[in-house]
Amino acid sequence: MHRSRLAGFIIDCKTGDLEQAAQFWAAALGYELRPKHEEPSPIYRCLQTEDLGLHVEVQSVEHESRVHLDIESDDIEAEVKRLEALGARCIGKVHTWVVMEAPTGQRFCIVRPQNKNFAETANQWK
Repeated sequence: MHRSRLAGFIIDCKTGDLEQAAQFWAAALGYELRPKHEEPSPIYRCLQTEDLGLHVEVQSVEHESRVHLDIESDDIEAEVKRLEALGARCIGKVHTWVVMEAPTGQRFCIVRPQNKNFAETANQWK
């Protein structure tokens, strides 16, 4: 048995100025940016959205700009298999997460638990 749930949304930005992009999205969505020194990597800027129970971040990327979602799971391999059975396909593993593609072409990632309330709010799968 494993658990999974929507972790949040990642705003992929093909830009040379991540800070400007992050400031735009923070203002547009009405959330403060997490202090820059707390970021895990210079290619990410997270919005302070803990009250939503969702992780929202702006990410600097090389591919075209888009929005993708992350699904968090306590067993990434089991979640990948479950989603493949539903028709998704695995694109590849990056660091600790797996990039997948839905049957309709949208990309998404399977990641380790991100939210504090994961255990209480995740779906349980057999």
